[in-house]
Order: sequence, then structure tokens, then C-alpha cells
Amino acid sequence: MTPELYVPAITPFAADLSVDTGRLVDHAQALLAAGAHGLAPFGTTSEANSLSVEERIEGLEALLGAGIDPARIIPGTGCAALPDTIRLTRHAWEAGCKGALMLPPFYYKGVPEAGLADAFSRAIEGAGEGAVYLYHIPQMSGVPITAGLIETLIGRFGGAIAGLKDSSGDWAGTEALIRAFPGLAIYSASESLIPRNVAAGGAGCISASANVNPEGIRRLIDALGTADEGAALEQVSAVRRIFEGLPLIPSIKAAVAAQRGDAAYARVRPPFRPADPAGEGVRRAVAAAAGVPA
Repeated sequence: MTPELYVPAITPFAADLSVDTGRLVDHAQALLAAGAHGLAPFGTTSEANSLSVEERIEGLEALLGAGIDPARIIPGTGCAALPDTIRLTRHAWEAGCKGALMLPPFYYKGVPEAGLADAFSRAIEGAGEGAVYLYHIPQMSGVPITAGLIETLIGRFGGAIAGLKDSSGDWAGTEALIRAFPGLAIYSASESLIPRNVAAGGAGCISASANVNPEGIRRLIDALGTADEGAALEQVSAVRRIFEGLPLIPSIKAAVAAQRGDAAYARVRPPFRPADPAGEGVRRAVAAAAGVPA
């Protein structure tokens, strides 16, 4: 499996907090030009659960309308409401996207695994035909994607269950899934785990900080197994560590604003509060991404 970097692109907002599709496209194109293999918009980093279904559809249409190859896009489509998940997934598949990154229905906690299997099954059957990438982020969703659930879904849908993004931060758990399901493309959410992910047979990473450091992360992927791997890993890990000490999504957006010289990129929707593009932590992250002293 060839390792890849997919970027969960931030969602820029206009002054009235509507989605700024012009800046969305500009940022997405810049990420691809910087070496990202693809995009995973409308997930956690994209503030997807602060967006309406219509906004998510319009955002994807803007990316496609700008000429971005749909085979390089895995949009987030999982919602709490089944009809919303079906609609977003069908739209992604009909547009030719590489797949749909699907959260479990996340409002009700403590639900049986069989109920989650039914929810995913209804969504897949209702949306048509395409690839599904399961989204495991239990610290946010409160609903884990277990090995048993994956096994059930593969039994029902075979190769349509194409992969998984593991944002749990539990490397032992990620490694166990990679070993248990060698046919799945399993992405880690941290670029610092790329060497271990790839060595175990994983697919690479889908990382929030790739919005700020796509060149560095691509450099690490290209350096795997060479004498340059250690230095590349240290660079991406340094950037990652800075963001881990900050409010993640506002700080990622503020760093993009600083890099692009455009404060509009720092806008967030409530309940987030914007971070200062000139703040110390953001400045250190931008400097680390550029490989220069803060």
C-alpha cells in the first residue's frame, strides 16, 4: 500500500460566517500544489458539524467546479441524522469522489454495536454505490468504531468498506486494526505516526496540521526508509507538538491566516473563538513549518 497524505482542509468563512468557497478552493489548491495526495474536507478540522448539509454540498461542488479531481477527495458525510448521511454520501459518490469518510451517528451513546451496524448499513444502502472510509474519533463522537463492527460491515458490504481514519490517538489500537484488516486503507490522524503506520501496513495519515505543514509531511512520506527520514520526522513532530498545546482548530486556521497573509482564514464559527494569527504559539508553529527559528 503506497502511503498518502490526505488533508482535512479547513473551511474558511466570510465576515458574515457564511462559507467562503473562494478561499476554500484557493486553500485546497495550495495544499495539493504543496504535495498533498488528496483532500478530506468536511470532517472535524473543517468544522463540519457546524455546517449545514447544503453548505457541505456547495463546498464540495466548489472544489469540483475548480477542477480538483474527485478521485483525490474523501469528504466527510457522517451525520447524526440518517437522511443527512445518505444525502451527503450519495452526493459524494455520484460526483466520483474516492470515497466518503463516515462518522457513526454520534448523539446517542451506549448504543449496541448491532444498532451501529444497522445505521451504517442503511446509509450505505440508501446512498448507492461507492467506497466508505469509517471515521473513528471516539473522544469527539463518543461512539467508537470497533473491530467487531468493522468485521460485520465487511461481511455485509465487502470491498465497499475501503478504509478507516483512526483519530483515537491510541497507536496500539490502530496497529491492531491494521494487522486485523490488511485489506483496509487505515490512516492515522498524526503525522508523527507515519513511519509506524506505514511499517505496519497502513495507508498514511489524514492530519489537521497538514493544513499548515503539507510540504513537511509529504517530505517525510517520501523520505521513509532513507537517511532523511529521521530529520523529516523530527520536523513534522515539532510542528505537531506545538499545535497539541493550543486550541487546535482555531490555531490551525490562525496559522493558515499567518502563512497566507490573510486574516480571513482565521475566522471560526461559534462555539469556537478565533485565535490570534500573531499569537506566540501560532507564530512558533508557522516558524516550525517553515523550518526557521521562531
